[in-house]
Amino acid sequence: MIARLYHVSIKSNFYYEGLAKENIERKQFIKPVRGEIFDLNGNLLAMNQIGFSVSIKPHLKYNSEELIDVVDRLVSTFTDLNKTVMLKVYKKHNSPYNHNYIKVVDFIHYSDMMGAYPKLSLNPSIKIEAETKRYYPYGKYVAHIVGYTGRSNAKENAKDPVVNEVGNVGKTGLERYYNDILEGELGYEISKVTATNKAIEILEKRLPKDNKNLQLNIDINLQEMIYERFKESNKTGVVVVMRTSGEILSAVSYPSYDPNLFVGGISLKDWKALQNDIDKPFTNKFIHGTYPPGSTIKMGVALAFSKAQEGILDTPEFCNGYITLGKSKHKFRCWSRWGHGTVRLRKSIRESCDVYYYNKSLKVGINAMARGLRTFGLGVKTGVDLPREYRGVMPDKAWKMKRFKQSWYMGETVISAIGQGYSLVTPLQVARYTAMLATSKLVTPRIVKVIDKNETKNMTKTIHLNKKHLHMIQQGMYDVCNIRGGTGYKTMSKLPIVVAGKTGTSQVTSIPQSTVKRLKEHELAYYHRSHAWITTYAPYEDPKYIVTVLVEHGGHGGSTAGPIAADIYKWLYRNKYFNDTKHSNISDINTSK
Repeated sequence: MIARLYHVSIKSNFYYEGLAKENIERKQFIKPVRGEIFDLNGNLLAMNQIGFSVSIKPHLKYNSEELIDVVDRLVSTFTDLNKTVMLKVYKKHNSPYNHNYIKVVDFIHYSDMMGAYPKLSLNPSIKIEAETKRYYPYGKYVAHIVGYTGRSNAKENAKDPVVNEVGNVGKTGLERYYNDILEGELGYEISKVTATNKAIEILEKRLPKDNKNLQLNIDINLQEMIYERFKESNKTGVVVVMRTSGEILSAVSYPSYDPNLFVGGISLKDWKALQNDIDKPFTNKFIHGTYPPGSTIKMGVALAFSKAQEGILDTPEFCNGYITLGKSKHKFRCWSRWGHGTVRLRKSIRESCDVYYYNKSLKVGINAMARGLRTFGLGVKTGVDLPREYRGVMPDKAWKMKRFKQSWYMGETVISAIGQGYSLVTPLQVARYTAMLATSKLVTPRIVKVIDKNETKNMTKTIHLNKKHLHMIQQGMYDVCNIRGGTGYKTMSKLPIVVAGKTGTSQVTSIPQSTVKRLKEHELAYYHRSHAWITTYAPYEDPKYIVTVLVEHGGHGGSTAGPIAADIYKWLYRNKYFNDTKHSNISDINTSK
């Protein structure tokens, strides 16, 4: 009896007091305005269009004259509205327990509403409220970076009260990664209401916190130039332009798509067109595209040799065009069927000799190679501020056993040494690794420069390397772009600044042993052609910028990816990213072999 008395007189009092309070007070949330996104120079990449939403008062019968009259009036005023859809939305949300107006139109542009507002606002069954809609002025040029917002689902609503009220959330790109910052904080208004839910007094009000903007390191003019350059060449691929500090000036994945299609809900026709496009415009290729690195990996492989076995890079190798293993007649061929003769480290970079790396990989082994390459940023996430970055693969014995339940073979070590086989990297990993080769520092790439007026910090890690071997590798990369016989000489040697780099050709299909003379890349079926790489840094003396280019099925890196990289450097030079004088007095370069 005592327990029951406590429950009725005290505990239940809190419950009924709460119900009574709900009957006399109404709390309405005030939605924040989503923060905007700017490029390096203040150009708007993601903005909010001003408009209005339209709601209809609750408790109208589905087929009543009043409801039909209201909907018909809206349709006659805004001819692109769908009467059937509005009635379905109203029916779904109408309930005796719902006293709030039911939103039937999410967004009408400001200019379209202005003429109709005076007449519609006089109708007590219609409620018009200010609304914003996300818009991306540069559309396809930055779709893979900025991303887009879309209608939130039940899971997203349950996780975030702001999303639950606003009804939209960042789905991809920066919109998703920085959603918690961009969305702001809810405000609210607590009112005293009558039994019919009519507000008679405001008891408390707190304004929302919004306008938490992002400023990027991206230069939209550079972004546009690179995108159009790919379009002119009729090739698909990726470009990353990055400062050696990690600030990303441009990241282009071509082809792309219009993110504005997704803001209000994409049509089935447009969605199928994106999904069925063989060139995968919806895929963000600089963090979600994984490719064999080909010869761009050779500098890292050499440094992995140096870390694993002291002095191994000080002895030359002889290349006669191929090697064999044991008693096997299988030939692991160099790209040059005639061979390169005696090859030292610098020449192995300049002329991209495969046999040099074949022979040394057998002395070091796959585990030491893979361990070193991961240390240099290959096969590991870069930490860039974009969602769901792919890791890629830098294989070793344990990886193959776990993945395939099979032992590792010596032949797999050999092809891994030239960036083939199981090896897969993202273009952003290659750009980051190139910055490490230029500066001995492994940086964390960053797209966002300023978050809500607070500048982001550089994150770097010093990699301890053999300075003599690193210097020889850098000289080899200089030779690639500036010395006759270098694989990038034709396209990179006449630039207004001195560039160092490495080309790469990564095969997508194997070449049969019966093939004595390889077909030229242009003689292969398009999707059997190799991917073309070039990764570079400049100026050679004082590295400031990284330019990494991948042309899918482009053939040779020097002839296909090289011209794109050269055009990017010319643009950077014209737009004052470099000093006006050419960095040509390079005293520490010895052009001997």
